[in-house]
Amino acid sequence: MNAEQAKVLVEHLAGLIESEVATTCKVLAATKAGNGDYKPDPKSRSARELAAHVAVADNWFLQSIIDGKFEFNPEEAGKAESGFKSADEIVAFYQKEIPARLKQVRALPGDTLAREVDFFGFLKLPAVSFLGLANNHSIHHRGQLAAYLRPMGSKVPSIYGGSADEPMAAG
Repeated sequence: MNAEQAKVLVEHLAGLIESEVATTCKVLAATKAGNGDYKPDPKSRSARELAAHVAVADNWFLQSIIDGKFEFNPEEAGKAESGFKSADEIVAFYQKEIPARLKQVRALPGDTLAREVDFFGFLKLPAVSFLGLANNHSIHHRGQLAAYLRPMGSKVPSIYGGSADEPMAAG
């Protein structure tokens, strides 16, 4: 991939992530109406933990692309995830940090975006390509969290169409 191709791809992939921010925030916000300690299984994260993970991990993915390297510190991630006091704090963090990181990613030079980055020895791709993985990771965990909502006593917001709790507006 050359620099020009990377700049085209960053606009496309960052735009996809950007278009998911409002929906992700609706799902994160929905956790405040129910039992945040709900887990569908003892091995699962609680709703509160999963919501915090979505926010912290999405930010980490984008920051890793900006930094040109993927380094994960589980203690640091755990501290960041446990630092949120409420669903409102998680949403506020997400609304502030994700657009800011996307702006930084878009501002990277094409050569930087095209440079190969190693993902823990598992995958080597141009940096810009990891925006796709970041988006998939986010949607994966958002889907998990959306599946928690009704059993925890909350309502499921519309995501890609209406839900039984939030139908699409007619017209």
